[in-house]
Amino acid sequence: MLDIAFAKPALPKAGAVVLPLFEGEAPAGQAAALDAAAGGALTRALDAAAFKGRKGQSVTLYAPVAGLTRVVVTGMGQRDGFKAEEAGGALVPHLSNEPTATVLAEGLTGQEAAQLAMGALLRSWRFDRYRTTEKPEDKPKLARLVLAGPDSGGAKAAFAALKPVADGVFLARELTSEPPNVLTPAVLAERCLELTRLGVQVEVLGPKEMRRLGFGALLGVAQGSANEARMVVMRWNGAEGAKGGRKGAKPLALVGKGVTFDTGGISIKPAAGMEDMKWDMAGAGAVIGAMAAIAGRKARADVVALVGLVENMPSGTAQRPGDVVKSASGQTIEVINTDAEGRLVLADVIHYAIERFDPAAVVDLATLTGAIIIALGHEHAGLFSNDDALAARLEAAGRATGEAVWRMPMGDAYDKQLKSDIADMKNVSGRPGSSITAAHFIGRFVQGRPWAHLDIAGTAWSSKDTATCPKGATAFGVRLLDRLVAEHHEG
Repeated sequence: MLDIAFAKPALPKAGAVVLPLFEGEAPAGQAAALDAAAGGALTRALDAAAFKGRKGQSVTLYAPVAGLTRVVVTGMGQRDGFKAEEAGGALVPHLSNEPTATVLAEGLTGQEAAQLAMGALLRSWRFDRYRTTEKPEDKPKLARLVLAGPDSGGAKAAFAALKPVADGVFLARELTSEPPNVLTPAVLAERCLELTRLGVQVEVLGPKEMRRLGFGALLGVAQGSANEARMVVMRWNGAEGAKGGRKGAKPLALVGKGVTFDTGGISIKPAAGMEDMKWDMAGAGAVIGAMAAIAGRKARADVVALVGLVENMPSGTAQRPGDVVKSASGQTIEVINTDAEGRLVLADVIHYAIERFDPAAVVDLATLTGAIIIALGHEHAGLFSNDDALAARLEAAGRATGEAVWRMPMGDAYDKQLKSDIADMKNVSGRPGSSITAAHFIGRFVQGRPWAHLDIAGTAWSSKDTATCPKGATAFGVRLLDRLVAEHHEG
């Protein structure tokens, strides 16, 4: 992991130097001293490149003075609307071959310096556990980033509050990136137990316990796999006894879909792209990562998180289209399509969460439908809710963290499409509005509680690098949930 440090303004004697400049700014302070030491080479290079400080512009000078390997000048754009995290992430590709780099952050506030460091840290993450033949020269070398600015103390304190959130993001990305032969339901449950070191209470339920609870919907999904299902309950009791905490308040419940691999079951998916279905547990990954973030920063809130972990496989014991299962709520479900399995998992887990913990609100995350990608692309997660206030809070948290959500419509006409001829409901209707009818299915198990469903099928994985995330697992939802807790469930 990239080591982040903060220091008072000073020119380093070795390594790389990064100079962030806003539009219209000229090198000043330590940057001006560097330019003087280089005989004006920095100014000449900026003039030759017609550098104006626009966002995305950069100029690199190699070995301008003894000891320094390179100076990278990056444009920050206009001061108004400056996004420090994006700027920090954009630095990392310029520094991949530098073990150590120093950012001359004299023009940044302490909070901006901390956010810039956060962006760089998020962008530097890499999943290379299974690469055994990669050449050393192809591996990124950046190991330490120092931000040298006037408010180094304030920056350090601000970053200390951000670091646990980055840890939660990294945990979610790692879990989502693991291959499905490694990350079975049992192994993912074991990874949840590691949160006990942060003070999270973790309880793992196996098939025997879930059968006693009547989890017919969840266990029906799992019955075709040799890898048995698990449900994990994670509790963070941060409000009790905490100064400013809301002692006695009902907890917030977070629920994640954790299908560690989804073949579609008997309603099997096309072969092309099926390997992507290892990240059908990204909702659970985000919830686990959010709990790591919440506990890591010692949030003064009570939060309970539950994840249903299954593998959806075709076999002689697999659930069939046409089967009828009885959920933990007592409601019966006609399974029309075994590839609509995530909602079956959520049905039992959400019912259990409400019955056991009496939560103030329930938020579930799931890579639920391909239809949400058709509707919203990869720019927004779909937000479905029965509560306007909760929906507004999630929308605001999404804007603040860059994990954008878009509220989708709901209504009786959609709900009626789930009517079954032989059971209380069926698990799919037709293709039109299928993300909405999927949400309505889940909504039948929330017992009227304030509830929001986030369909993250289009945002859980990125096919390209972004400012603060390399190609692959995004951990979408970790920061959004952490912000929701920070702003609305802490004292």
